[in-house]
Amino acid sequence: MCVFRLYYTKVQLGSPPREFYVQVDTGSDVLWIGCNSCNGCPQSSGLQIQLNLYDPGSSSTASLVSCSDQRCSAGLQSSDSGCSAQSNQCSYTFQYGDGSGTSGYYVADLLHFNSILEGSVITNSTAPIMFGCSVLQTGDLTKSDRAVDGIFGFGQQSLSVISQLSSQGITPKVFSHCLKGSNSGGGILVFGEILEPNMVYTPLVRSQPHYNLDLRSISVGGQVLSINPSVFSTSNNQGTIVDSGTTLAYLADEAYDAFMSAITNAVSQTVHPILSKGNQCYLITSSVNDIFPQVSLNFAGGASMILYPQDYLVQQNSIGGSASWCIGFQKIQGQRITILGDLVLKDKIFVYDLVNQRIGWTDYDCSMSVNVSTNINTGRTEFVNAGQMSNDGSSRDQIRSMLALLLPIIMLTGLLFL
Repeated sequence: MCVFRLYYTKVQLGSPPREFYVQVDTGSDVLWIGCNSCNGCPQSSGLQIQLNLYDPGSSSTASLVSCSDQRCSAGLQSSDSGCSAQSNQCSYTFQYGDGSGTSGYYVADLLHFNSILEGSVITNSTAPIMFGCSVLQTGDLTKSDRAVDGIFGFGQQSLSVISQLSSQGITPKVFSHCLKGSNSGGGILVFGEILEPNMVYTPLVRSQPHYNLDLRSISVGGQVLSINPSVFSTSNNQGTIVDSGTTLAYLADEAYDAFMSAITNAVSQTVHPILSKGNQCYLITSSVNDIFPQVSLNFAGGASMILYPQDYLVQQNSIGGSASWCIGFQKIQGQRITILGDLVLKDKIFVYDLVNQRIGWTDYDCSMSVNVSTNINTGRTEFVNAGQMSNDGSSRDQIRSMLALLLPIIMLTGLLFL
């Protein structure tokens, strides 16, 4: 099954400021942009957006980052940076889970944004940040069909933008997102905490490179599945990861087999199961909510993430008068890794509270307004109208001019069975 759901946003960098489209990725740390000397950077995009290459030479506030820079030294500890002895430039090489990769060098320049202060929007705010200048891209990053200008990593290591801004006292060390799951896409990304009374929180597993959670069990239709708890334990290259850069969701093979068996048993009397290109699908003639059970992911601290059928099923197409829905959870063979991608993250507020080392969530209509705590010192709450953030260009520009460190999210979605 090849399904893609790409959430991306727009940032302004440099002097004069230029706009760049970047994918939102909580599974990596660094913001990087394709640079003017890039080999393999796409020249056009099937997303109907104008791609731009960042040119350090055309920005009056740009500077290179040397190997002796303290920020480069800090990045060495998390493998987010390296050093080119010949040029004395701080550099990087990243490989992603889909096999694609990028390499380049670091630059420092200004990030432009609007800020909210006591209810008033102050425009033309800037902050110096360090980000990657990509000179080589490989794999799917070279393809133009879903090309963007770069990737905005929201990890918790020192070189992530959220860590850099919080260390300067500009934003709290917390960010939030709400990803719309409908085909029109959209959502909101907040450098700050979205406040909602029904949030539930679970602790982050400390000393991990990703956003690892302590998943304890899975329930289907209110029944806890018989899965050895060691399947979910966290260690090197093992555990449960929250990753907005992943489209679907993935389970270790032991958990996947138990999950599939429970779902099939729950619906065996009412739907017709079929295999489509090796994927388990079902032909149904009524609403999936009337047929398929709720699923609960149960975490440490008593927090549960309720998944409705649309949170673990993907609609393929219609056959006659029946709709074909396929299981969106995939199996990871031989590895005890669980990845919670956009399939389960959508239509929920997610708060990454790095100060208190926890992640929270609640169901939410991501086209609605949100309450945001934006003041670092007083915890002041501001009311922000998120608006309808979709693929309409004029709407996006209007929203972006209103928000303070709040970035509209755009989404491309599609489905292809191979």
